[in-house]
Amino acid sequence: MPWKNGGGTTTEIAVHPQGASLDAFDWRISMAHVGGDGPFSSFPGIDRTLAVLRGNGIRLAFSDGETITLDRQTKPFAFAADRAVAGQLVAGPIDDLNVMSRRGGWAHAMRRLTGPGPHALEAHAGLLVLVAHAGGWAVTAARRTEALAPGDSALLESPGNVELSADNPESEIFAITLQPMS
Repeated sequence: MPWKNGGGTTTEIAVHPQGASLDAFDWRISMAHVGGDGPFSSFPGIDRTLAVLRGNGIRLAFSDGETITLDRQTKPFAFAADRAVAGQLVAGPIDDLNVMSRRGGWAHAMRRLTGPGPHALEAHAGLLVLVAHAGGWAVTAARRTEALAPGDSALLESPGNVELSADNPESEIFAITLQPMS
């Protein structure tokens, strides 16, 4: 689907409520291809976290003077999606992973996990969304194991203790927690 500002396209992974527009979601997870420099879409009342999936990185220049460079090694970066920000590609296009949640209604966090693991996660309330980026992953929750291949995602409701393990050291998965605030 087109970006809100018309500058590119995004692939929606999950949104709540299902089918919500870009102006009416409670939370949204998507991947975008960024092929050129330019301003980010403004989302009033939304918190956002961004992680680089492919490419050499992007420099975020906020209107208040703050700048940060994100690449494949940096931790996912959280910021208010209503802050004016422009992106400048470091050296060519990137693909990124975005998580956005409505401030005051939902809170979110994103972690990048790499290597074979095992990685232990706890999500006793809310949602845990897993987005497999590289390598094969085994996800064990509630005494059941499922496989995730690169490009696969899983949404788990209050799964409790979750264990992730991968098939090689270059494996990468993103763990996103979403908590309702009320």
